Amino acid sequence: MIVLNTVIEGDAIETLQSMASQSVQVVIADPPYYNVLKEDWDTRWDRVSDYLEWSKIWVSQCMRVLRDDGLCFICGQLGKREHGFLHLMSHLCLKYQFHDLIIWDRVVGYNERRDSLTPAYEMILVLRKSDSVKFRKERVRIPYDVKTIEMYLRDKRYKARDARFNHLSKGKYATNILSVPSLKGSSNEKCGHPSQKPLDLIKKLVLMSSDEGDIILDPFLGSGTTAVAAEDAGRSWIGIEKDSAYCQIAQKRLEELRGIFITQKQQQGETKQTASRENHHTAERFALRS
Repeated sequence: MIVLNTVIEGDAIETLQSMASQSVQVVIADPPYYNVLKEDWDTRWDRVSDYLEWSKIWVSQCMRVLRDDGLCFICGQLGKREHGFLHLMSHLCLKYQFHDLIIWDRVVGYNERRDSLTPAYEMILVLRKSDSVKFRKERVRIPYDVKTIEMYLRDKRYKARDARFNHLSKGKYATNILSVPSLKGSSNEKCGHPSQKPLDLIKKLVLMSSDEGDIILDPFLGSGTTAVAAEDAGRSWIGIEKDSAYCQIAQKRLEELRGIFITQKQQQGETKQTASRENHHTAERFALRS
């Protein structure tokens, strides 16, 4: 029995196999990269072919549980040491429908490499199951700065100035290059996972591919970023993580988020009570004057 909005400690493939087909709207997966990090979960395959066979299994299960109008996001990177993802993308694009390839511009790059160009980006392969998918790119617009808006408004070709201003105020549509600073050790968001993705990056994926109440699946939850992004955006989620230490980190982040929600509701309640008392006192004063 899969319980929504609860961290599931377990193996990704085993848990996925227990899930109903077409039961989630979005998959956001940040799997092991294969021998990139010195972690047990990234070095447990002897050959890249073994890693690819394992990857094909979990992806097939993710695509099975994905709704026909859903999107599957798979994170990966390329470099002299990270070529396994290239082979995986080739296989997956032959088997499933290709939707997009998002380039995550890390803004803050990796440490310098002496024997190759230093990677400055990672990739997110986006797959789909049908020609008709839920895709809301208007939700991830990039704001224009004030000077740019003023410059565009001076263009005499646009007669409906108010309509033009309304359009510019919403920002420009995002491209398939998403510039989001990576998390360095000094980041307040960093919480102990070596390949933790920025919350802002994952939230963009959630917003562009789902509506409130939809279910987001992360088969490799790690520090819980997908769960936090989904819950903050009003989505339900399923998060699977094999490492108990990461499960605890994810749970702590969720508890902190839920604490913020409770505080906000309390503040909203207090504001309403204050407004109600002020209205009541105003009514009393008005009645006395009358």
